[in-house]
Amino acid sequence: MSNEPSQSDVKPSAAETGVTTPPAGEAPAASAGEIAKRLGPVAFLGVWSAAIPPLGSIALFYFMDDIGLWLRSHESLGVVLYAVGFAVLAGLALLPTYASAILGGWAFGMGLGYPAALAGFLFGSLIGYGVAKPTAGERVIRLIDERPKWKVVRKALLESGFGRMLLIITLLRLPPNSPFAVTNLVLASVRVPLGAYVIGTLVGMAPRTGIVLYLAAQISQKFSEHAKDAAKADKPWWYIVAGVVLSILALAVIGLIANRALEKVTSEHKGVGIEAEE
Repeated sequence: MSNEPSQSDVKPSAAETGVTTPPAGEAPAASAGEIAKRLGPVAFLGVWSAAIPPLGSIALFYFMDDIGLWLRSHESLGVVLYAVGFAVLAGLALLPTYASAILGGWAFGMGLGYPAALAGFLFGSLIGYGVAKPTAGERVIRLIDERPKWKVVRKALLESGFGRMLLIITLLRLPPNSPFAVTNLVLASVRVPLGAYVIGTLVGMAPRTGIVLYLAAQISQKFSEHAKDAAKADKPWWYIVAGVVLSILALAVIGLIANRALEKVTSEHKGVGIEAEE
């Protein structure tokens, strides 16, 4: 009589059934709808932060020249109004920072536009933090703690020392395609300390803001209907084209370096975290 198990006694493997079992200690995979339901108002803020700013930029670009003229006509008050408007509209995810930075360069040039833009996105990030943190409450933290892989990433951000945390935040802010409002929401939801949040935001966004402002200022001097300085408006075409090309290349290089550095920093800590849990 054979002792070999019959076919009916052999249980199919996970690969054969298509059903996978989550690792020990990790919650079963949830659908996007279930996650959104658990996040509550945070999910709404996420959708708003991703969808609304691009729509706001369309309106701003359409009226760019008129708004720039109006701001310039108010001189020093116009700079203040620009910075305050930048902060409120970016902080509430109504405008993307690149659009507001373009307006600063278009209206005021680098000299006044750059410091006003720095103040605008800095205070805008504080508004975003102030809205997102109490809205998120403990919802995001509880969801992260149920998933070891997510938890390791959060530890890489918050529990690796102030210097590394500041570096990660700076690298998150540095790429030109980093969404300002969404990043505000994520960093506030995972309880990043305010000091590191502010410094990382300022250091990370300053380079790309400066490049965008400079580019907008050069184009404004060439094409604005209300350009005051005729000598500046008479710059040759090749100068403007070269400035555009170099600015785009600089933004691309900054983004590439930042993304690679961020991947390296987080992967190093992730490897250590996984080994520790094993």
